[in-house]
Amino acid sequence: MEPEVIEKELVKDLSFSRPVTIKQDPELRRRLDEATRLGNGYHTKVGIIFHDDDGLKRINTTIWATGTKFICLKGGMWIPIDRIVELKF
Repeated sequence: MEPEVIEKELVKDLSFSRPVTIKQDPELRRRLDEATRLGNGYHTKVGIIFHDDDGLKRINTTIWATGTKFICLKGGMWIPIDRIVELKF
C-alpha cells in the first residue's frame, strides 16, 4: 500500500485516536534520534511514513525533537511514535 503524500502543515488536522497495530523496525528509536540531530544541526528533511486514523501518510520534513511518545515537527506539530512505520533519509 502506497502512502498518501501530504504537506506537513496538514498534520495538525489528522486524528490519532483509533488503535492501530504497526510493525516497527527495532532501530526506529535510533533512527529518530539521528534524524533529530540532522534536523537541528543541518535542517535536513526526512521522509516520515506513518498511520493516522484514515490510513498511511507520508511527509517530508525536519524533526525538531524526539520525546518518549511523540516527535515534534516545525511549527509545534506532533506525531505519535507508535504510529511511525518508517523513516527515509
